[in-house]
Amino acid sequence: MLNQVYRLIRPRQFEVETVAEKIGTDDIIVRPKFLSICHADTRYFFGQRSQTALRAKLPMALIHEAVGEVVFDPQNVFKAGTLVAMVPNTPVTKDSIIQENYLPSSKFRSSGYDGFMQEYVCLRRDRAVVVPTDFDQHMSAFIEMISVGVQALTKLENTMDDDKRIIGIWGDGNLGYITATLVKQIFPDSQLLVFGRHQSKLDYFSFADKTYLVDDISPDIKVSQALECTGGQGSETAIQQIIQHIQPMGTAILMGVSENPVGIDTRSVLAEGLTLRGVSRSSREDFKRAIKILSSSSVTRERLQNLVGVVKKVSTIQDITNFFDGAVTNYWGKEVMEWDV
Repeated sequence: MLNQVYRLIRPRQFEVETVAEKIGTDDIIVRPKFLSICHADTRYFFGQRSQTALRAKLPMALIHEAVGEVVFDPQNVFKAGTLVAMVPNTPVTKDSIIQENYLPSSKFRSSGYDGFMQEYVCLRRDRAVVVPTDFDQHMSAFIEMISVGVQALTKLENTMDDDKRIIGIWGDGNLGYITATLVKQIFPDSQLLVFGRHQSKLDYFSFADKTYLVDDISPDIKVSQALECTGGQGSETAIQQIIQHIQPMGTAILMGVSENPVGIDTRSVLAEGLTLRGVSRSSREDFKRAIKILSSSSVTRERLQNLVGVVKKVSTIQDITNFFDGAVTNYWGKEVMEWDV
């Protein structure tokens, strides 16, 4: 099958390439429908990765958050027209201990391997998860990001001690909002505190028990467990505040990505017996749990639909470029492309 792949060849420049796809019996063909931009995509687009990384990974099709409609399944298991969330992580080996999203051998779309900016995606069938028909499709475009929040909270469940009284989230952006929304489902009896830099963004967290500006936190505020959802240089301050405000023996889940190393007060980590656990990406099981959570709670779906910021149809390379340029000025929410190339 001949396929059109829209690759970033250098910062701010896309080219379409024709690729011959080999379709195996374990593959299905999916037509992308809605694609959501991640900060990782914009860093590639604007050339904000190191020159070494750009040389190693480009040319490459961007986007790892997307839903699409099944066009063809050689086994006829997926019916044509079925909407599926596409899992970007593709494991090529199995390990009895290391999960698929942490295996160095796994291939992750839009990070060294072509993402979902394609006319059609030749997808291994176990990388497709059916999306219920009553889901808002714009929200469904970022189920991948929701699954990352599920991965983090699953790891928190497995790592933390028995103190679930207060869950603290540092970060008032998209990741913080998604994770906070999921906390209300996974830890319904816990008090949720959210810490952020912008009051205008914290106002969106109306379902949290309390919100705080990070430059105005009383020393006596304590959380049982914490999640860092900031990334960048802001993660250093967030981690330091978590160490200051978490109960001894608590667990902090680190989710934010930083291009440069950040400092951590290891003396306090050791003295208080804290656990710091890193989380990255997600697995098929996280997708399935995310969809199960969304299916069981219309309130959760409605809250996440509020995260849909910009939706635009793209039909040409210039449309794609304009969309990425405009995404950087979007103050709140996720940017979603209606893929019509």
